[in-house]
Amino acid sequence: MQTLYSLESQEDMLIAGEPVRLLKKHFDQTRQLLVYLVHFLTEVARYAETDARQKASKHLPSEQDLSINTKISGNTLLSKIREHLSFSRAVKEDKPDLIGEQDMIRKIYSDLVLSEKYQQYIIDPSRDLKVEKEMLEFIFTNLMLPNEIFTSDVEEKFTNWDDDAEMVYALVINFLSKIHSFNFQELISADKWEFAKLLLETTLERKEVTLEFIHPKLKNWDPDRIALLDMLLMRMGVCEFLYFETIPPKVTINEYIDLAKEYSTQQSGQFINGILDNIHKDLVRDEKMHKVTFKPS
Repeated sequence: MQTLYSLESQEDMLIAGEPVRLLKKHFDQTRQLLVYLVHFLTEVARYAETDARQKASKHLPSEQDLSINTKISGNTLLSKIREHLSFSRAVKEDKPDLIGEQDMIRKIYSDLVLSEKYQQYIIDPSRDLKVEKEMLEFIFTNLMLPNEIFTSDVEEKFTNWDDDAEMVYALVINFLSKIHSFNFQELISADKWEFAKLLLETTLERKEVTLEFIHPKLKNWDPDRIALLDMLLMRMGVCEFLYFETIPPKVTINEYIDLAKEYSTQQSGQFINGILDNIHKDLVRDEKMHKVTFKPS
C-alpha cells in the first residue's frame, strides 16, 4: 500500500523495475528501524557498567558510588542478543548511529533505576530467563516508547516511524521471545515477499481492469475526487478477488476495511466495504469468481 501510494503520487513515468526496488526499500527501512530500537535497548541495559565505572572513578567516591548494581548489564537475554549473528550482521550493515544519544540513554537508564520493577529485579540474584526477558521488555515498552523526547528523535531519524511503529513494536517483542529463530536479514518469509511483490505488480499492471469494476459502483461519486488511498485499496482488493486464489473474498474485504480505517479518512472503511462487497456479489452472481493467477509482464 505504501509503495503504491508513493508510485501513484509521483508525476514521472515509472522506470522498469522501480516498483519492486521501492518495495524492497520500504522493507529495508523497516529493518533499519527495528535494528536501531533493539540496539538502543541493549545500550540502555549495558549503561549500568558505564554508570558504575564513572561513579567509581570519582575523586572521592562514596560507598554508594562503589556499590552500583550491574546485574542488568549481565542480563542473560542481553548476552544472547550481543552474540546473535543475524543481529550483529544487521548492526554492521545498517550502522545504527547512537553517537549523540548518550544523554537519552542515560536518561532512560536513570528512569529504569528509579522504577520499582528494577529494584525488585536487582535484589534477586537468580537468572530466570522469563524475568530477564520481562526486564528488557519493560525497558522497551514502559520507558523507551512512552518517552516523547525519545520517540520524537526516532521520528526525525526514520520517516517510516508513523507507518511502521506498531509493526516494529510487535517485531521487537517477537525477537525477545524467539531470539534463536529470528532472522534480521529475512523479516518476512520468501513466500510473503513473493506475495507482496506480486500484489504490487498486479495492481499496477491491471489498473484499467480493476477500474472497470470499481467505476460503475461509485454512483454519484466523481472518481477524480475520491481519495487516492481509497482508490488504491479498492484496486488492490479487486486484484485479490480476481487473481489470488488462496485468499477468501471475506478476508480480502475485512483486511482493506481495516487498512482504510487505519490510514485513510473516518468514512473510508464503510465506503470501501460497500464498494468491494458489491463487486464481490456481482462476481459471484455472474459466476466470474474463478481466480486465475496473473503473471506480470
